[in-house]
Amino acid sequence: MSVPRLDQERCENLRWKGLFVGVEPDPRIPQSDDACWCLETQLCLGPDGEAVGFEGCTPQRKCYKAL
Repeated sequence: MSVPRLDQERCENLRWKGLFVGVEPDPRIPQSDDACWCLETQLCLGPDGEAVGFEGCTPQRKCYKAL
């Protein structure tokens, strides 16, 4: 599981659950071990349909919003 780094650029919509909540997996949504979600979509997928996470939510994504 990735842990946020303070020196890393992050999207303002990226949220980290910080704990694991046991739920049934949804086969329509790609699995993510980062325990993150997008504030804009309220899912583990961003507005662009890609998985969110500390490594993936970078300025290269169209939906990225700098802090």
